[in-house]
Amino acid sequence: MSDDIDMTDVEQEPQQPPSFIRWVAELVFMLALAFALALGIRTYVVMPYTIPTGSMIPTIEIGERVLANRFIYRFQDPEPGDVVVLDDPMGGSIPLIKRVIAVGRQEVDINDDQVYIDGVPLDEAYTYGAPTEMGDVALPLVVPEGQLWLMGDNRTNSTDSRWFGPQPVDNVRGEAFLRIWPLTRIARL
Repeated sequence: MSDDIDMTDVEQEPQQPPSFIRWVAELVFMLALAFALALGIRTYVVMPYTIPTGSMIPTIEIGERVLANRFIYRFQDPEPGDVVVLDDPMGGSIPLIKRVIAVGRQEVDINDDQVYIDGVPLDEAYTYGAPTEMGDVALPLVVPEGQLWLMGDNRTNSTDSRWFGPQPVDNVRGEAFLRIWPLTRIARL
């Protein structure tokens, strides 16, 4: 004879639905967890930005929205060609979006409406207009180590490093990598 119990003969208690208080507690916990995850992702991983000015036309138009990768520069430095979001060096509260043109130890010059890096003219098919206005920064200039030379793609209408000079890499909030709005213009930057 076996000591095993045959469960077919044992009556099972009917399952009780969870109490209302438990259901509310679980709902509050799940909402708090979702909020914390969304806040963490937004703070440390990906952040949406709305473009307030025309300084990046034609790449990004006024009112379009982009996503910025907030953690990539923890693992690598910005490179020429990256489109970045940075704190406004002139004290404004709205972040700026610009293209990295040169990094530390590279020489920037602008002559005859052409940007030169280390004496080589840049091939910039993405720009609108030539950089005719020179701003307040004397060129040529060697970008200090740990800083970036930034310019808007709309060279005729962009307040950029020509006015506020090279910027510390630490001022960069992230790399804009995807245009998400309007839906008809979704594209990788």
